[in-house]
Amino acid sequence: MEASNPMQSIFIDKVVLNIGIGSNEDLYQNAKMLLEKLTNRQPVQTRSKRRVPELKIRRGQVIGAMVTLRNQDAHDILKRAIEANDELLKSSSISNNSLSFGVKEYIYFSGVKYDPKIGMLGLNVNASFTRKGRRIETRKRKQSRAGASHKKIANEEIAAYLASKYNAKIGER
Repeated sequence: MEASNPMQSIFIDKVVLNIGIGSNEDLYQNAKMLLEKLTNRQPVQTRSKRRVPELKIRRGQVIGAMVTLRNQDAHDILKRAIEANDELLKSSSISNNSLSFGVKEYIYFSGVKYDPKIGMLGLNVNASFTRKGRRIETRKRKQSRAGASHKKIANEEIAAYLASKYNAKIGER
């Protein structure tokens, strides 16, 4: 979807793949291997920020693995993740300039076979959208402010972008 003004067109800023393992630290190596297999990137650990006794989680414990992708890698993995969900996404998964959904099992990704060492794991996919010109607020020299209407992307715009680029169908599953 191209806007008449090129500064109004939206694009993917980043895609984050996340696998939560909870208090079971043995699953961390499996999650790490899976993310490496899907993205060819080295995942990082996610650690708990506070203690949750009901879930047997202590502060600073490894509770997951994640990978952040940008540019063409982000487009490729988002396309594969949407295809893994049969190109169906809930409308409630789009909010605050982002798209968040889960893939129940990694074997739904095209070209990925079941690996008995990894077992069955699912993952969360989070895509962040932005417009051109966002950098003026974060650059070091000559910082400026972008207007609120430029920063906020309507959910309908994101849905139209996903439908045109990835053939995604937005609605209730």
